Amino acid sequence: MNPLKTYIETEAKQNDFSGVVLAKQYNKEIVSSCYGYANKSDKRENNNHTRFGIASGCKIFTAIAVCQLVERGLISFESRLSDYLKKVEFPLFNSEITIHQLLTHSSGIPDYFDETIMDDFEELWKAQPMYTLRQLEDFVPMFQNLPMMWTPGERFHYNNAGYIVLGLLLEELSGMSFSDYVELHIFKPCGMEQSGYFTLDALPANCALGYIEEENGSWRSNIYSIPVKGGADGGAFVTAPDMQLFWNGLMNHTLLSPVLTSLLLTPHIHVDGEGYYGYGVWITLREEKVFKFHIMGYDPGVSFRSAIYPASGETVVVLCNTSSGASQIFNLIDKHL
Repeated sequence: MNPLKTYIETEAKQNDFSGVVLAKQYNKEIVSSCYGYANKSDKRENNNHTRFGIASGCKIFTAIAVCQLVERGLISFESRLSDYLKKVEFPLFNSEITIHQLLTHSSGIPDYFDETIMDDFEELWKAQPMYTLRQLEDFVPMFQNLPMMWTPGERFHYNNAGYIVLGLLLEELSGMSFSDYVELHIFKPCGMEQSGYFTLDALPANCALGYIEEENGSWRSNIYSIPVKGGADGGAFVTAPDMQLFWNGLMNHTLLSPVLTSLLLTPHIHVDGEGYYGYGVWITLREEKVFKFHIMGYDPGVSFRSAIYPASGETVVVLCNTSSGASQIFNLIDKHL
């Protein structure tokens, strides 16, 4: 057994990790391991092709979809949202908000779930039942009439609502539902045949249920803790091999031209320390060079990390069907690489 796999096995056992780990270098497998149960009640084990929710990890799909609109000449990054989004009104939004600002979390619009001041995602569904959130417009009343937080472009502030707005714009300009567009124009070209935006009350085969640990050590499913269907700010289901195919498709320009791929992966805004944000993707710089492009997602019953290291050719995918666990495994691999 290689040393990295030994470290992962130890970490997984110590922390009761439930999920799938896949790491490759130039398509040569480094690690491929599965742990825990996709369904605890039936003791159905996770396998290499189990589909996991990835929460905010799929904001990069939304960003790519918007870049495709730019590539088609339907919009530009400096276009004002107010000039293009007509079907949904946001009366208190600043009319100068641009597409670039929405993509980089610098628009200043209000969020329906501000992760810097709120830590209980489940609290949202007491006022807005999660089972009513099946399409993007269902999210709109949660932030539609809230005031701006600050002037557009003033600062980085992670914002889920901004990506809902981008999804609404995509629907208006493409004439397709957001999930249909992503599945057709991103998943299909990459060969991601097992991935999709599934509803929690009609999951296809081989999906992992998300689990939340209670204080007494028991577990419960997350089906009442997250929106019934994911949207432009997160919630797709993917497999580990499909995520590898996604990174390949992105870097090989299957999804975007070299110019638009470069813009997507440009460190547009500084977050903190070595951390920057591109369009839908986190970027770590070391000595002014890109160390990794990475994405992440966390919801009740969901944790996810994935990255590509352009200089060395490694890609890493860590999928987990509990609220935490992906970061510990990912960080272990990250240090090893």
